[in-house]
Amino acid sequence: MNISSILINHMTEPIGFQLDDLRIDFVVAADQFIQLTKQLTIWTEHPDQPVYQTEKLPFDTNYFKVPLVLSPRTRYQVKVTLEDQNQNQVTGTTFFETGKMNEVFEADWIAHSDKTIQNTLFKKEITLDTKVKQARLYITGLGVYETYIDGEKVGDEYLTPGVTAYDQWLQVQTYDVTEAFNTAEKHELLVSTGDGWYKGTLGFDGGMADIYGDQHRIIAEYHLEYEDGSREIIPTDQTWLTTSGKITKSEIYYGEDLDDTILPENWQSVMILEQDKRLLQDRLSLPVKIMERLPVQEILHTPADEYVLDFGQNQTGWLEFYNREPKGTRLVFQMGEILQEENFYRDNLREARAAFVYISGGEEKWVRPHFTFYGYRYVKVEGNTQSLKPEDFQAAVLYSEMPTTGTIETTNPKVNRFFQNVLWGQKSNFLDIPTDCPQRDERLGWTGDAEVFSNTAALNMNVFPFFKKYAKDIAVEQALHDGMVPMYAPAMGNPDGGAAVWGDAATIIPWNMYQIYGDPAILRQNYPAMKSWVEWIRRNSSSDQLWTGTFQFGDWLALDGENPALPTGKTEEDFIASVYYYYSSIIVANTADILDFPADAAHYRQQAQQIKQAILEEYITANGRLAIDTQTAYALALHFELVPESQRARVAKDLVARLKKDNDHLTTGFVGTPFICQVLSRCGYHKLATKIFLLEDFPSWLYAVNLGATTIWERWNSVEADGSMNPEGMNSLNHYSFGAIMEWAYNYLLGIQSDAPGYQKTTFAPLFDYRLKQIKGHFDTPYGKLAVQSQIEADSEHTIKINLTVPFGITVNVDLPRAENVPVTVNNQQKLGGKFTLTCGTYAISYIPSENYVEHYTSETPAAEIMADNLLVKKIDEIDPVLDFFRNDPAAIQGGLGTMSLTKLNTLLPFIQISPENLAKINEVLAETPILSEREAVAVV
Repeated sequence: MNISSILINHMTEPIGFQLDDLRIDFVVAADQFIQLTKQLTIWTEHPDQPVYQTEKLPFDTNYFKVPLVLSPRTRYQVKVTLEDQNQNQVTGTTFFETGKMNEVFEADWIAHSDKTIQNTLFKKEITLDTKVKQARLYITGLGVYETYIDGEKVGDEYLTPGVTAYDQWLQVQTYDVTEAFNTAEKHELLVSTGDGWYKGTLGFDGGMADIYGDQHRIIAEYHLEYEDGSREIIPTDQTWLTTSGKITKSEIYYGEDLDDTILPENWQSVMILEQDKRLLQDRLSLPVKIMERLPVQEILHTPADEYVLDFGQNQTGWLEFYNREPKGTRLVFQMGEILQEENFYRDNLREARAAFVYISGGEEKWVRPHFTFYGYRYVKVEGNTQSLKPEDFQAAVLYSEMPTTGTIETTNPKVNRFFQNVLWGQKSNFLDIPTDCPQRDERLGWTGDAEVFSNTAALNMNVFPFFKKYAKDIAVEQALHDGMVPMYAPAMGNPDGGAAVWGDAATIIPWNMYQIYGDPAILRQNYPAMKSWVEWIRRNSSSDQLWTGTFQFGDWLALDGENPALPTGKTEEDFIASVYYYYSSIIVANTADILDFPADAAHYRQQAQQIKQAILEEYITANGRLAIDTQTAYALALHFELVPESQRARVAKDLVARLKKDNDHLTTGFVGTPFICQVLSRCGYHKLATKIFLLEDFPSWLYAVNLGATTIWERWNSVEADGSMNPEGMNSLNHYSFGAIMEWAYNYLLGIQSDAPGYQKTTFAPLFDYRLKQIKGHFDTPYGKLAVQSQIEADSEHTIKINLTVPFGITVNVDLPRAENVPVTVNNQQKLGGKFTLTCGTYAISYIPSENYVEHYTSETPAAEIMADNLLVKKIDEIDPVLDFFRNDPAAIQGGLGTMSLTKLNTLLPFIQISPENLAKINEVLAETPILSEREAVAVV
């Protein structure tokens, strides 16, 4: 047994973060469950002089809620001690360090007098007479900055201070710079700034500049502690100098122009600005880092005589290259997501120039942009005089520092590629805020996209700190708009918003994070904002109980809309809005219970019930028939349990009927897509859910995979079947919203479903299908890794074998399908039935299901399905040449006749005559032949 990790507010060794809701989680690595006590000790100077210590507490949870009043600029050492019944102890240690907190800056805001400069440099030269024992830098800048000491970059993060509503709150970063001051007596302190989100052009239709300000500025304090015990603060003040740098233009959409022939000169005294220092806060944003680097897969010489680098993966970040060009050479790098007719293409980037222009200074070195980022797979290179070498280029992949927590893998390589695409879509768009896309003139923190994907996001990666910051972004905007949630946050000055699903990010994201991580910190942070959102709906709806009369996005990008020009879909917008009004009211009521606001809980619970009743009266009959016959309407009614349990089977059956009318293909958009497969699997139609998931024609998830997608697309058909781009202007190849289906895969393919916040109680209930006969994956719960590997054996009995690893502290209720009254072997011990409870350990489980998962053809199988199976056709031909009819008339199989069984065709069509004897033999062959997809699944193994 050991303590494998300790997290502070879900982060590892955080420095300078807001820690006002201090929580310490730890993970126990153990082979089996044992009785333990836990103890927490925190100190600053000496371990035997703790500033906080608990008694030995029973191990009922794996975290400590710490009511410790913290001091500014202080490092706290943390020790967790576990002890078993025999007094054997194990310990784990970590630390955290506070930032400035509420301590007022002594430093001044400084700036250059010329507001037009694209890259402002600030510097100060210092001489230290005494050796430094410890040094910290507390700094922020507007728009974005990088800082250096003696020419070496401080820290490994980029695009600081991140994006916020800068006129409302501004994040301060803390850096340990002790080592930088141990190398010499004289030092140069340098800060370089660019426009970023603060001053650059952002938004639609060309965007708007200077949204938050029109002048670069910084504020910083270098806190030095010397070995002789003395201390010194070096602040930004009138002694600093400033000039323009080598970056001649830099913006988020534009890209960057960097001229290495420029030598910064004409240094002058800085301006002192009277800017409100009360907006300064310790950071919430996770650092944006180079999390991966990708090599060039191929250098293409296109039919248009272009040279294009292919990195093989659509992603977000920037190009880094080794410069070998002589001084004055002008290199142009343009970024794109896709080729068209084998040539470079970038029209879907709209007004975003998305380029990097570099003028060589003649020095051989690695070069990169500084104050922008790109979404791309391909880079067109122009202006080079040297031949291009793959080893001279790499893609630096930027995203917020979030460890991966979940994976899923199957025997189907296309499905595996799709799951990778979901993760890459998340990496690409979780850059300080959850953006809609990283490549075109948008890259905004769209609330609806983040809301529908938030559960999948939290299963894939540790996103609790990420969403805590984003939830604050939303709350800040709500305070400016009387509770209304904007379309995106930060709103960048856009006053529009207030739509269902998008606005409900204010309640759903904090609630989802509580459910997955078991930590109510975001609920506490955002509770007033959650209430204000529901109250805004109540005040602005034109109905007393339903939500009507305001702008709605509807089921965005659904395919069932009656007007193809409108992307809002066929599902009535007021129905969607009212369902989310109900759900948000329930969330606020439940949150009030958790936070101990009983009056609020009673009020919002009553409000929710009134809304639900109004929905039932308006849209659902007493027998459970929905007034709206769309896939999304049925999915919402089932997922949010709008109808009584006695009527859910009826609604599920109607959904199946609706899908059949749609040829079992989705017509859903952002709202319905995340729920379709979930409600099907939950209601007993897992085979249909899997069929939909595995479809490969349009519209389907694997359609994009077949066309070479390496991320999730914005539209089901962002690329047409012939490989050409969809001509619609709104067309990103790196969205993540439709990737929300991966939550279904975690819940029903892997079978991991939480029964209590934080997964302390979990149900393991996998559902099997022979088309995905092997599944393996894991989710790193707050208690540790819950890992699953399952497969349907290819033996005659199609035995199910499962390997399940349960982390310490979790109780798993196992519920195996088709295992009622069936012998189940668990670690060589037999149980009767598939329902039992497991605690910490690794388990080998096997059983023969009461009904195996290999399905066969039947007498009702459509003729078109039979004709697609060459083996089956051969067997039937040996009995009767009846299939000659379809061979002689191929068009018939595409029409209504192809949907009929041979039995039905035999009774309806006089020219098809199958004798009773032959028909009986054909039905026997059908019954003994596994359907094609399942035979293929067997062949994989």
